[in-house]
Amino acid sequence: MKKYDSEDVLSSFSFSVPIQVRFSDIDSYMHVNNGIFFNYLEHARASYLFEFCGWDILKIGTVVANIQIDYRLPIHVMDKPSVYIKCTKVGKSSFILEQVVMGMTESGEVRIFAESETTMVAVDMNTMKPIPVPAEYAAKMMGESSKEA
Repeated sequence: MKKYDSEDVLSSFSFSVPIQVRFSDIDSYMHVNNGIFFNYLEHARASYLFEFCGWDILKIGTVVANIQIDYRLPIHVMDKPSVYIKCTKVGKSSFILEQVVMGMTESGEVRIFAESETTMVAVDMNTMKPIPVPAEYAAKMMGESSKEA
């Protein structure tokens, strides 16, 4: 998984989703619970697939095959994180999404809170078996990545 700095994120990710930190996300250590990061990442993946790719998940679903996350800084209730997302690889039935949780801290600094890499698999919604990633979605995801190379 690549380590990013904030300039890399702003220059190489063209899609992001702002995240509202809810009071219920905060744990007894007064920061966002580590498990809640997965909710933020899932929300951003769904937005990316629907908004950026036009993916119709009612016809062709996606499932998480693998997810890795590196936590860098805690998120506090007054921070303003966003999740930045891009596709780095499309295989036959799978694709890899890189995500960076980054945003403004309460003190006004732009910081990276976490980085993640997720392997997704396209599945038939009736059988839940892997199927090829539709060419139209692969082209959108990789067209976005090729702009950055």
